Amino acid sequence: MRDESAADFFTPEEKERVRLAVKAAELSTSGEIAPMVVNRSDSYREAITLGAVLGAGLAAVVVAIVSHHVTIWTYIPLTILCYLPARLLVARVPSLQRPFISRQRIEETVRERAVRAFYEKGLYRTKQETGILIFISLFERKVWILGDRGINARIPQESWQQLAGTLSRGIRDGRACDALCEVIAACGEELARHFPRQADDRDELSNELRV
Repeated sequence: MRDESAADFFTPEEKERVRLAVKAAELSTSGEIAPMVVNRSDSYREAITLGAVLGAGLAAVVVAIVSHHVTIWTYIPLTILCYLPARLLVARVPSLQRPFISRQRIEETVRERAVRAFYEKGLYRTKQETGILIFISLFERKVWILGDRGINARIPQESWQQLAGTLSRGIRDGRACDALCEVIAACGEELARHFPRQADDRDELSNELRV
């Protein structure tokens, strides 16, 4: 099984639902909400290498036992021969990589990728520094919600983690679009309490789902 594709994760109809949810959520706040989905936050090459080494070693043991040549002189060449096919297999099958990636590594990687995306997509350019990114990384099955400096000055990052958990569970349960729209609405309500819409507010960021 290959990585889930961010481009196809939501149908065109669901993407339109997300756009409308963002538009509705921003009606009562000067905050700007930007949902984004990516395939993965990192290539995790070390996990692929480790998985390939262990896979090649296991395959070499099996071949050596079946062929009745269980010696170090058989095992080492077999391991070398099996390494490339094992690496190709691990690289193509995401579920074979996950056991070799620590939870801490995933948390740090998704957070860093979300911060990078925040700046890559220009979400820091809002007039009152009230942009907020809802970042979904499919391979890691993780969500990170990141606010700009204006938001962080009034709303701590911890306040968003419960909503991030809600969205993560919704994705795992197969109701990603519903969960994302619910979280967008909840973000809008939270932003409206601290950043109510002003008479001269304008829509500074696109409401489209970023991929």
